Amino acid sequence: MDLDKVLYGGDYNPEQWLDRPDILEEDIAMMQEAHINTVTLGVFSWSTLEPEEGKYNFGWLDTIMDRLDQAGISVILATPSGARPQWMAEKYPEVLRVNERRERAHYGYRHNHCYTSPIYRQKVRAINMELAKRYGKRKQVILWHISNEYGGECHCPLCQEAFRNWVKDKYKTVEALNQAWSTTFWSHTYQSFDQVESPSPLGETMLHGLNLDWKRFVSEQTGDFIAEEIKAIRDAGSDIPTTINMMHDFYGLNYHQLAKLIDVVSWDTYPTWHKEQEILTATDNGFWHDFMRSLKNQPYLMMESCPSSTNWQSVSKLKRPGMLDAQSMQAIAHGSDSVLYFQIRQSRGASEKFHGAVIDHYGGRDTRVFKEVTKVGEELGAIRELVGSTTHADVAVIYDIENRWAMEDAQGPRNKGLHYVEAVQKSYYAFRKLGLNVDVINMDHAFKGYKILAAPMAYMFREGFAERVRDFVAQGGIFITTYHSGIVDATDRCYLGATPAGLTDLLGLRQTEIDGLYDGETNQLVPEDRSIFANQISYESKYLCQLIDVTSARVLMTYGTDFYQGQPAVTFQPYGMGYGYYIGADVEQSCYDDLYKRIVELSRVCKPFNYIPEGVEVTTRSKEGCDYVILQNFSAMNQHVELGEGELLLGSRSGKISPYETIILRRDKK
Repeated sequence: MDLDKVLYGGDYNPEQWLDRPDILEEDIAMMQEAHINTVTLGVFSWSTLEPEEGKYNFGWLDTIMDRLDQAGISVILATPSGARPQWMAEKYPEVLRVNERRERAHYGYRHNHCYTSPIYRQKVRAINMELAKRYGKRKQVILWHISNEYGGECHCPLCQEAFRNWVKDKYKTVEALNQAWSTTFWSHTYQSFDQVESPSPLGETMLHGLNLDWKRFVSEQTGDFIAEEIKAIRDAGSDIPTTINMMHDFYGLNYHQLAKLIDVVSWDTYPTWHKEQEILTATDNGFWHDFMRSLKNQPYLMMESCPSSTNWQSVSKLKRPGMLDAQSMQAIAHGSDSVLYFQIRQSRGASEKFHGAVIDHYGGRDTRVFKEVTKVGEELGAIRELVGSTTHADVAVIYDIENRWAMEDAQGPRNKGLHYVEAVQKSYYAFRKLGLNVDVINMDHAFKGYKILAAPMAYMFREGFAERVRDFVAQGGIFITTYHSGIVDATDRCYLGATPAGLTDLLGLRQTEIDGLYDGETNQLVPEDRSIFANQISYESKYLCQLIDVTSARVLMTYGTDFYQGQPAVTFQPYGMGYGYYIGADVEQSCYDDLYKRIVELSRVCKPFNYIPEGVEVTTRSKEGCDYVILQNFSAMNQHVELGEGELLLGSRSGKISPYETIILRRDKK
């Protein structure tokens, strides 16, 4: 997108207030006062836009858009497929989803439609084309918001047939299918593709290859639905860019695939602030920001966030003064060109009537939230030059959704939780503590351009992954992997021979056994090399301890207790022009911090500051000729950083950073 401003605003649902023209008029006045320049319209408007089949009502939307245009407010226009009208479910029951127990849903909730249904696709195409013909060339409309928070699956007869065709197209023969899914286990062999059904607690769930392929099918079928939504808009003559709003830590769909279908990545983030140390929440939120940014390696949009408290989380915790500003600036720091909220005006009834909003039920300008929203708007206007700037990272961490699917279904080595995301985030956090930008990529992403690549718990090695890692390291890269890696192929079948498959010579070891620890049970990792681990006598590990046989690697740490006391736990080996590191246990964060600090020194990756206080997050965006260095204090106390050179765009030049404060520097590139 070619933007000249940080998009600021959020979801606006005027259809809920058509009986109150006074409120609609006041809304726009308050938006202007809060420096809001963009709203998202139409996300859940289908029943208002098409109250009867084929009878459209666009008059109210015309009026709203004209008023917004007069106020200088841009529009992100949604297609309404996320919640269809009641008349459609009544007349065409095939549009209703069927669950894994083969029960068809009644009308209600949202996102309970079948993505395969030809009728539903026809109705979506029709409304999308009407919207695109009417609004698709308005300069005011800057983006198409395709549906809303895609997710879920359907097990209806239409989807079963589509799945069988998908499986048949992939495997060609039943023999190949049986081999890939290991169906001779428990005598589950298929004689015909007609016998294939989606996983169900009433039927088959023990074939991990089936479960994995079903998830792939659901993701691809959703992608096909998205592509058809976009095609309707293009067929109607609109070339406005498209997006879908993705979700925090949602892995029901493969976002790496879906990102290829759209022009701009956007996502919805609702972190649970004030629950633990703020820096831990900030790091988790930053991880997902970087995951979304890395999907297309370009600026993205924060499509939804909450200016106050949500109503659907277990506790509706108010944001403490200053946290809204910190949350908003964190999005900008990590590469977002927007700060958008759900929603502009708080709903009066139904399930989200207590969800926070810019304008609450009181409706005044003197509320704490409205004042903070206004302050954020002022600051975003002052830093608009960051729009379009990009993020360069020398470091990448692999978080792979298919790997997560397979690992969580694998039945072992811990069925009480493998903690994959936490393992990935330990690597991410260790790099971020050093002020480094980090890309969060999947296994299929190109490795060229990175100096360090971490692949924690890379359980599934898809075809070609090991070879690409070997090339990366041979040419000078540093590769880090951990326990429980390189165990299975893309169909979740175990590799025969030494593991991590294809990387045993690079790492100078092979994995032998893995010990699953009970909750509360721990081991220790004891340093062999005090030049790296000078801070602690030992580091605590939990959950999983991988036993390894070292062939040529140098041992950096050993296990401290149990029958494998003294055996290798962390290793290092040169390979070609680079290095391979192996971490054998789920060890505490401080071990990652100490080890990665040394690895970064070895790699000669440049850090923005020599010292960064605990709780301060440092991120960099770049444009031709300059870098924007953003510092944020997520600790509970004042911190100080020697800022050095650079022009101040936001915050204090003294280097003192108060809790939740942001400092932005512009530095000339050297």
